[in-house]
Amino acid sequence: MQLELKEIFTAFMVLFAVIDIVGNIPIIIDLRKKVGHIQSEKASIIAGVIMIVFLFLGKSLLSLIGIDVNSFAVAGSFILFFIALEMILGVTLYKDDGDSGITASVFPLAFPLIAGPGSLTTLLSLRAEFEIENIIIAVILNVILIYVVLKTSSKIERIIGPDGIKIIRKVFGVVLLAIAVKLFAANIKALLM
Repeated sequence: MQLELKEIFTAFMVLFAVIDIVGNIPIIIDLRKKVGHIQSEKASIIAGVIMIVFLFLGKSLLSLIGIDVNSFAVAGSFILFFIALEMILGVTLYKDDGDSGITASVFPLAFPLIAGPGSLTTLLSLRAEFEIENIIIAVILNVILIYVVLKTSSKIERIIGPDGIKIIRKVFGVVLLAIAVKLFAANIKALLM
């Protein structure tokens, strides 16, 4: 076991940037409005479990079902694209099916928003560079941060106010759209070569 603070910090920062939980606050607030209650603990734990399981089994799991990392990332870019469209245009594409709070905690919150193709493909790249235990610690630290943001999103909403949220929502919608396009472009190139 080789714990190294620099590796943990670097992996943490890379995952933090890709997960972008602070940028996802408008989506979280919007989901909470749609479904009433989001189970913060459940969403955080599920996202963390998905990321850690994917860290160990990701590549072999994808190749087992005949999917390469690039195809996975392209598929995820479409989901992020539609979530971004919802944010920018104020339309509802995501239909809720019955057990709202639980469903929203898992989809689209835990997956693909937190543990999405961006973070999962990032985990595969980190694994090539860093020790696995350092990446696991970085994932756990991110999950704790995600939990704090999910838990306090109502307070954040009160501080920012409805107009502030609308503005942030549109801005981050465009940012998320750009991430989706970048994810698509980077991975479609590899698929077409």
